[in-house]
Amino acid sequence: MCLSAKIYISSSDLSQMRETMEQGAGFLKVIIVEGNDLAIRDFKSSDPYVVAKLGKQASQAFYDTTAKTKVIKCCLNPVWNEELTFRVKEPVDVLRLEVFDWDRFKFDDKMGHTFLDLRPLASSSKLKRALKLTTGETKLRKVTPDSDNCLLSDSFIKCVNGEIVLDARLRLRDVESGELSVLVKWIDSPTTAVSAKKC
Repeated sequence: MCLSAKIYISSSDLSQMRETMEQGAGFLKVIIVEGNDLAIRDFKSSDPYVVAKLGKQASQAFYDTTAKTKVIKCCLNPVWNEELTFRVKEPVDVLRLEVFDWDRFKFDDKMGHTFLDLRPLASSSKLKRALKLTTGETKLRKVTPDSDNCLLSDSFIKCVNGEIVLDARLRLRDVESGELSVLVKWIDSPTTAVSAKKC
C-alpha cells in the first residue's frame, strides 16, 4: 500500500532551498545544431569546431567549464547536432561560443565568436516554478536582439515538459561571415521537490 504524505519544511530550510535555486544549481544542455556561411580559413574551405564556455558577464572571466564539438572537415555549413552538458553549481550569466578551424601542423585559426545572455533563462526558470509548469509547452518570454546578445532574430523561451528551452540563431563576431544555430535547455536540480510519497 502506498500512502501520500506531506513533508513539512522549516522556513530556514525553505529559504535555503530557494537560495540554492536562485544561485543556479542545475544542468545546462547546449545543442550546437549547425553553422552557416562560415569563414574560409584553408584554401577553399575550413574544418570547423565549436568551443562552449560558461562565465559571468560582469567580470568577463570565464570558468574552466568548457566543452567542444567534433571537427567537421571541409565544410562551411556544418551540421553538428551535438549536445554539450554542463553541471552548474553557481550562477552563470553568459554562454560564449567560439568557432575554430582545425589545423594539423599549426595553431587552429579563429573563425569568430558569439555569446548568449543566460539571465533570461534563469528568470524564466523562476517563472516556471511559480506557475508550477511540468508538462506540455508554454511560451514564457520573448528575447529580442540587442547589445546583451548576438541574436539574429526574435526567439522565445519556452517551458517544454518541465525544461526551459531557447532556440536561437546567433551571428558570429570579429569575422567576415558566419552564424550558429543552437538549442539551449535549462534543467533545474531535482533537489527542489517539496512533497513526496512514502510507501
